[in-house]
Amino acid sequence: MLNALRFIGWPLLVGILVALLLIQRYPQLVGGAAESYTLERAPQAIATTPGPNSYAAAVSGAAPAVANLYTTKVVEKPQQQPLTKDPVFQRFFSDSLPRQRRMESSLGSAVIMSPEGYLLTNNHVTANSEQIVVALRDGRETLARVIGSDPETDLAVLKIDLAELPVIKVGHSDSIRVGDVALAIGNPFGVGQTVTMGIISATGRNQLGLNTYEDFIQTDAAINRGNSGGALVDANGSLIGINTAIISESGGSQGIGFAIPVKLALEVMTSIIQHGQVIRGWLGVEVQSLTQELAESFGQEGRPGIVVAGVYRDGPAERAGLQPGDLILSIDGEQASDGRSSMNQVARTRPGDKIDIDILRNGKPLTFTAEVGMRPPVAATTPKPPKPE
Repeated sequence: MLNALRFIGWPLLVGILVALLLIQRYPQLVGGAAESYTLERAPQAIATTPGPNSYAAAVSGAAPAVANLYTTKVVEKPQQQPLTKDPVFQRFFSDSLPRQRRMESSLGSAVIMSPEGYLLTNNHVTANSEQIVVALRDGRETLARVIGSDPETDLAVLKIDLAELPVIKVGHSDSIRVGDVALAIGNPFGVGQTVTMGIISATGRNQLGLNTYEDFIQTDAAINRGNSGGALVDANGSLIGINTAIISESGGSQGIGFAIPVKLALEVMTSIIQHGQVIRGWLGVEVQSLTQELAESFGQEGRPGIVVAGVYRDGPAERAGLQPGDLILSIDGEQASDGRSSMNQVARTRPGDKIDIDILRNGKPLTFTAEVGMRPPVAATTPKPPKPE
């Protein structure tokens, strides 16, 4: 009897284990509910519309209106002599040290915007330049003069006097989509006009620390030194942005480039041509975002707002009655969600106009009316890198 149990025991045990595994894997065999999942399947394509196998038509329409820039500036540096390196000598005679003057040249690009000869480029390309040479694709060269610049958006407007200028077709930067084809046209490294292709990687990029007013188009089209001020165009050859900056550890293109949307560039250009400068509204406040800690201290968890960190003396905000520590809830009916958006809203307001500012002070809601002033000009200094130039 014992031998018989041993003879059938192992096969029986193996059978039970197999049955348990089958039940666990296929519960529907014993009436259990099977695991279910849903897949979203793409419709079967009956006919496809292939993309263009060439962007030559777009390039031929846009490229003639992209010019190469060659700028020169005088740079003064103290002459390096053994005695001048002495810290004591530098302390007492630094102002009277002999200085060496030399010419420094740089490369860039510009876009011909109108037959009257107005060009758009970057401020950091032309800032402090002694001479700006514009070289057109058709072989003509001429000197350009700076009509005006706006360091806060890193844009500059140039003027040249040539006949029969090729003009770029202006596109719609506010209707582009992530994934759209983008072409960058410029003069990288001075090799001559070059076209690179990529896609729109993102829109509305800000808080990069490049400019005061940031609303960048991000693209992976290769942008390198010399591309600054050149054109970013769509698949039809229409201008959608002015190539401006890159993020790179090596100094070369790593697929993260930024362009100023043409809509913003045109606003700046129009203001410079009409007024000689960009006129922006100004409140005279420094603000910061409402962090979770600050929201808890204000008792405003989950509610948007910006905190007044500082008020300029005798500025529009101080005259209206705002104080440091006030929590701004809305400006002229628009919710104050973050400091950059709210200050951009004020900048778009015409100086002299009045706006209502809803705040919270010591838990009490208040409303002030401020007369928007004109933003003081900013010194035309070269913006911080990363810039492809």
